[in-house]
Amino acid sequence: MVKKAPSKKPARKPKDPTPAKTDAGTSVPPAPQLSAAEQQRLLDIFSAAFDGVLNSADFSDTLQGIKQALFNRDFATAFGREEYLEAYAARWSPTRALAYATVLLGIEHHIRQSLLVGDVQNDAGNDLEGVEQAAPTGEEPSPNAGPSFSANGNLKMLSIGGCAAEHLAFASFLCSTSTTGHLTLLDSAPWSQVTSLLQTHITTPPSLSKYASAAAKANNAALLNVSDVSVEFMQQDALSLDSDKLETLTKGTPLLITLLFTLNELYTSGGLGKTTKFLKALGGALPHGSLLLVVDSPGSYSETAIGQEKKRYPMQWLLSHTLLETASDGYTWDKLESHDSVWFRVPEGLSYPIPLENMRYQMHLYRISKDSSSK
Repeated sequence: MVKKAPSKKPARKPKDPTPAKTDAGTSVPPAPQLSAAEQQRLLDIFSAAFDGVLNSADFSDTLQGIKQALFNRDFATAFGREEYLEAYAARWSPTRALAYATVLLGIEHHIRQSLLVGDVQNDAGNDLEGVEQAAPTGEEPSPNAGPSFSANGNLKMLSIGGCAAEHLAFASFLCSTSTTGHLTLLDSAPWSQVTSLLQTHITTPPSLSKYASAAAKANNAALLNVSDVSVEFMQQDALSLDSDKLETLTKGTPLLITLLFTLNELYTSGGLGKTTKFLKALGGALPHGSLLLVVDSPGSYSETAIGQEKKRYPMQWLLSHTLLETASDGYTWDKLESHDSVWFRVPEGLSYPIPLENMRYQMHLYRISKDSSSK
């Protein structure tokens, strides 16, 4: 699974947030927001990790090459070179990371009710071919790392089609909620080096000027302690995963599955049949109580043409039909939240080497319940 480059309007002065609409047409309160300082911290991680890319004389040309390859649906070119992957992450992932972090905070109560358990050993995906453990350089934890959060629960997340934005959003959620966690990123593009680079910057205190005050040096800490977050990257097409591999990826305690700007592309590139089969297999593999979070472009931007007549169906309708309206053996899905159109607006005053854009998305959250014989 690969991601298209967003095409968004430039950021404007934020307005009063407009409540999102549910399927029933009722308003819901705006999602909790990270503070400006917390959002700036995430942007600082991006700018530090990709400093060389952002300041490269070839940056604009590289972006044009990526855009052209994506327009041609030449994903092998767009995501086949390390410099393209880093440029993509530096250019399009920061805003999405901020938005995803906001979404995760907005569903924190569902995560706490369904997923957070005591400190447990990670067992997700370690024996799968193609999985790489991403760890920061150096073996010793930083003396400036924060306190361990293991007493507050351990969150497991599998991000299908996930890369840099999901990685930073997950780390931000752990930091904001004093939680530990393990993240598995799964995508068909080779994001392992980008994942390792970001993990290093997440778990390493930022560089300070040699003129920094003693107080600044004393308070300089990594976003997360090395022991509080682990991440693995698995390079594989999601639609090629069979039931056995899905069960290996998701076994153990309940977890959060994310399809962030991914599901509509699965429908478009893989087709209705393969994507429906994947969703059914995923449901069969997930532990009881697991959550599925879907975020994608709103409205007509997320539609799929089906059949010889190429009749177009909204992604949201296809998803709900598969999860809620067709029979499944041993499990059922409950829709916890559904918002057709939500704006994320980049606050004024945030600093990043290049302009950032606002973004709009739809969001849907489901919880799976298993029969006693299937748990």
